[in-house]
Amino acid sequence: MAGMTVDKDKCVGCGLCASTCPQNAISLAGGKAAISEECVACGLCLDACRLGAIRRESGQRQQGLEQYRGILVFAEQHQGHLEDVTLELLCKAKELQRDLDCKICAVVPGRQGSHLAQTLIGHGADTVYVCPAEELDEPLEQQAADLVEQAIRRFQPEIVLFGATELGRSLAPRVAARLHTGLTADCTVLEIDREKRLLQQTRPAFGGNLMATIVCPDHRPQMATVRPGVFAKGEPEARQGEVEALPAPACQPAIQLVANQIAQRSAGIADAPVIVAVGKGIGSQKNIQYAQQLADRLGGQVGASRPLVDAGWAQYSMQVGQTGHTVAPKLYIACGISGAIQHLAGMAGAQTVVAINTDPDAPIFRAAHYAVVGDCVEVLKQLLAQLPEAPVPGGNI
Repeated sequence: MAGMTVDKDKCVGCGLCASTCPQNAISLAGGKAAISEECVACGLCLDACRLGAIRRESGQRQQGLEQYRGILVFAEQHQGHLEDVTLELLCKAKELQRDLDCKICAVVPGRQGSHLAQTLIGHGADTVYVCPAEELDEPLEQQAADLVEQAIRRFQPEIVLFGATELGRSLAPRVAARLHTGLTADCTVLEIDREKRLLQQTRPAFGGNLMATIVCPDHRPQMATVRPGVFAKGEPEARQGEVEALPAPACQPAIQLVANQIAQRSAGIADAPVIVAVGKGIGSQKNIQYAQQLADRLGGQVGASRPLVDAGWAQYSMQVGQTGHTVAPKLYIACGISGAIQHLAGMAGAQTVVAINTDPDAPIFRAAHYAVVGDCVEVLKQLLAQLPEAPVPGGNI
């Protein structure tokens, strides 16, 4: 892994590098700069040092990179239902495939894997690895990591993609650590450098204020997690593929017991057909109840902007935006949200946007299909007065 080193003969202890480091990873010891383990190798100190005393030290390049070909997608399923992000990843994999001229594989855990295999093939997989073991119906991270590692060592893909779900975000770094390769989290753009066969992975950085494009030139596979709702699912096609079985990973009895006791997971905000999102314009935490009532009646869920999460008025699981969840509901009602660029990026997939704000010049209106200039609390109360109290089944608005 690449890092930063200090040439003690050139360093004069001026401290410019320390004042520039955003991680506070550089200090002065004995009149010389010293770099700690908090360093993320961002490279800002390289520009700050006028004497060239800091340099980037490259890690050892993995041997046999040319043997890795193809794309592997982790197919996350719960209770026999594929997560939408799995189909989104397969659709994106087909786009990347055009530049790489390679095969696409998927690995799906649990007894429902064989049943889901044809769906995965229809969405682009050439080969589906299944492991119809009961303990993998709702796998823990350790079990899933064992299975994915098996598939990677058999298929040797150059790219591995995971959904940035609760499971995916915990699983992907485990696998990356085992394989001594890199991982880019929460990607929003994936492209191929055709000349070098490198996956260009773009994600928000520095609190969403910048977009960083990351590559992994010296190790394989190149691994990334992708937020749900970022890519389209695409339409299934009538196509043929192969299904291969993998042996069940070894599992300690204590872990097995816990795995069998996992409760059915509830749908998250990323899967909601209707989202009523609240921002600072909601006025107070108690007023969120009106958004909750509207979401209940429309068969949806409540979302929130980052300021409300930072203020403790809403949980992080409700946050929409580049540093929260990327959503693509049928209907998105923005209540008192001004429309920061980070929030707009998170709701860009919404089919219909209704914005309510007292400021007629609020940026949110530029992304809205319907604009209501007014106090969002009063508008919510009026909407509730005109809607039946019984929830709309399935969010069919």
